[in-house]
Amino acid sequence: MKKLIRSFPLKVIALLILVIVSCILFLTYQTYGNWDFALSLRSGKLIAFVLVGIATSFATITFQTLTHNQFLTPNILGLDSLYTLVQTTIFFFFNGKQLLGSESVATFLLTIAIMVIFSVLLANFLLRKGQNNLFLLLMVGIILATLLNSITTFLQVAMNPNEFDALQTKLFASFNNINSQYFPIAAIIILILVIFLWFKSLTLDVLHLGDDQATNLGINIPSLQFSLLVVISSLIGVSTALVGPITFLGFIVANISYHFIGTYHHRQLFIGGSLIAIFLLIFGEFIVEQVFKLNTPLSSVIEFTGGIYFIGKVIYERKNG
Repeated sequence: MKKLIRSFPLKVIALLILVIVSCILFLTYQTYGNWDFALSLRSGKLIAFVLVGIATSFATITFQTLTHNQFLTPNILGLDSLYTLVQTTIFFFFNGKQLLGSESVATFLLTIAIMVIFSVLLANFLLRKGQNNLFLLLMVGIILATLLNSITTFLQVAMNPNEFDALQTKLFASFNNINSQYFPIAAIIILILVIFLWFKSLTLDVLHLGDDQATNLGINIPSLQFSLLVVISSLIGVSTALVGPITFLGFIVANISYHFIGTYHHRQLFIGGSLIAIFLLIFGEFIVEQVFKLNTPLSSVIEFTGGIYFIGKVIYERKNG
């Protein structure tokens, strides 16, 4: 244990070096002398990488501790499907193209609010009266995601083809068309939620021992579950509303963090996971821009890599379980 604690600062320093080097490389490579234009364009992406990386890592690590399952991510609650339905509904019933050109902070906050309210109502309904129905919550989330996807598909089929084409830019994660006016409010929300989880980290360390042990040590499990689900949903809601749904990013980051950091102390996992997420996003976008010449979106690379990693982890756990 002492050896792990001593090695943690070295690992953080190594991750910081990777992040700093990748930032410099991303901001300066092939600017062709147009420094002002390149820095203004790429710095916005860099801010988005930091915000999404921190939000996703904190949310996923907390969620996996809450569910005691390293294969699950918060998206299992149906947040991605809800986001897709909200955007599709806006484009279907209103003038989608006009709204796309006149996005505001109010629209951004409304999207987050709908996703959080959905999760809160779902959690409150299934976890009320002190009942520990967390896995029922997950099952209902999967079923609701299927229902929401069906409604979304129906609306998209009935939609004007031109509206549908414009809608696609909102349904896939993209770091190329982020509205910079979202950054301040997103940063404030994420900072508040991250501080909350940071102060709850010692409780999460205890929760990692199991619900029974945590209850014996005086932790109110149903109350903790509800508050954490609200925070997790808020973090994922902000991240999704900012850049779009990225299902496998949290899964990749959390599982790499467990192996690389080598401990289950959440403060160390939060720091390491955030740095790993930021590095993967920056390096991934660099590869997409410079190697694939923007022919493949970063979200597709993440989903493809995450899918392979997920299957590999399932096979590994099955062989060694």
